[in-house]
Amino acid sequence: MQKIEINWQELPYALREEMKVLRTNLKFSGADKRVIMMTSAASHEGKSSVCLNLCVSLAELGHRVLLVDADMRKSMLKHKVKRGDVSVGLSHFLSGQRSLDSVFCETDNPLVFLVPAGAAPPNPSELLNGQYMTDLIKWARDQFDYVIVDCPPLGLVTDAAVVAPVCDGAIILLEWGAIRYTMAQEVLLRLRTTQVPILGVIMNKVDVSSGRYYRRYGYGKYGYSRYSYGKYGRYGYGKYGYYKEY
Repeated sequence: MQKIEINWQELPYALREEMKVLRTNLKFSGADKRVIMMTSAASHEGKSSVCLNLCVSLAELGHRVLLVDADMRKSMLKHKVKRGDVSVGLSHFLSGQRSLDSVFCETDNPLVFLVPAGAAPPNPSELLNGQYMTDLIKWARDQFDYVIVDCPPLGLVTDAAVVAPVCDGAIILLEWGAIRYTMAQEVLLRLRTTQVPILGVIMNKVDVSSGRYYRRYGYGKYGYSRYSYGKYGRYGYGKYGYYKEY
């Protein structure tokens, strides 16, 4: 097991508080919700940053957390590594080229661990659907309090739907004002077909400069809503509040 250093994002106080809200609602989802996948509708919505910050927030409570970078097509987490080699990772393990020990990384946060994505394979969906992925999650359940699986956008590729059956719950991340209703609905329907419990949605990159935001939710500049998500609220996503990324 190699050690790597992560370029941790220093969040403003308000955003740290909102990550605590996300963490709290995740814990209230039930003790059996320990392997959580996160997906989005499109790329560049901030999903990987939220995954990483959620791991840090869980670690603050003393939980051992494993972050699995399942976005083998276009990993964003690899850009968060400040020092260390993450060229070998999940794709090598799932294809039988490397052992789990050789792709498992310890970070400079003693409670946060990472399985990087590794090299981009020609068949990521097939690899994620294999027995090795099932074995990885089974092993991780015994070793960690929480496992966060960073999946590719479900609005673009099917990888997240393939991973869903081995997870305890799913979180959808959507960029405020950037994702069409039809695309959000399609992501929801694709997840529902897997029968994975949908724990909630995160609205990211919320434009707090808009007076419409203040009037609608009434929580001031850094507020959040636990139960109202505008046009997405009809699907009962109201567990995770807003996470604003700048």
